[in-house]
Amino acid sequence: MKKRTLEYHNRIANDALFYIYTHIDTEIRIEELAEELGVSRFHLQRIFRETFGSSLYRRVSTIRLEKAANLLLVNAGSTVSEIALQCGYSSQSSFIKAFRQRFGMTPGAWRREGYREYSRRLLGGNSLDETLRQKFESLEYQIVKCTEIRAYYIRHRGYDRGIVDAWQRLRLFGLSNDLEDAQPLALYHDNPAICPLEECAYVACLATDREVSGSRLPTFRIAGGIYARFDLQGDPGEEVALLHWIYHSWLPQRGFETTPKPSYALYHRNPFLGEPLDLSYFVSLTL
Repeated sequence: MKKRTLEYHNRIANDALFYIYTHIDTEIRIEELAEELGVSRFHLQRIFRETFGSSLYRRVSTIRLEKAANLLLVNAGSTVSEIALQCGYSSQSSFIKAFRQRFGMTPGAWRREGYREYSRRLLGGNSLDETLRQKFESLEYQIVKCTEIRAYYIRHRGYDRGIVDAWQRLRLFGLSNDLEDAQPLALYHDNPAICPLEECAYVACLATDREVSGSRLPTFRIAGGIYARFDLQGDPGEEVALLHWIYHSWLPQRGFETTPKPSYALYHRNPFLGEPLDLSYFVSLTL
């Protein structure tokens, strides 16, 4: 594929994903989205599948249900019907059916501790043990206002050894273009405590405002806004456990609500490059 065509496809796919995240509480019509982006419906669906490895319909459904699963935990005062509407479902019955198909239980059962067993099965060896729980409970957090971030990126599907290759490619790109001061970060489109690790979208990024002439790597922008920041130093693998604790313990206890914006981690030291884990993790919040 020619460089110009690849850049065009990446822009369309990223704009489509951004639109989905910012309109997830509405009925998303593929025809209207295609018109908004200036492409045909067929062309949009093909580009999206080629870029993200899944259909646009499936991605919309995944984002809706992951948001709903989180809201069921953190919004104790909201009814199942209210959460269904917040996540773009036209009726409670259609929401319950979709939720049961995705998580194997009703939204009510999920709220009644069902989420703990579900996450325990997904995380396996990364399950949150008492030692990690105590460590995370002692973490301090800050509510901060973050500006928009521009980054070059490489997408990877799944939490596995392939992430190391993505980071080595990014390291090669950075050194080849004198981007030693670029900030490495990871963008999480999926919550690994809810989505199977092999299906999670992990995006390795180098954040910089510098333009690299002739770059074959695409760029996108991470939305600014209000985030909770957690600073963590530890061992590889604790990163996933931290997400588990934030979504299933910290958020419900504090009463904050997340937004559909993806969370991200700034690496001060990158464990995927053989360094000790040292990061600042940001999760988007609203009241």
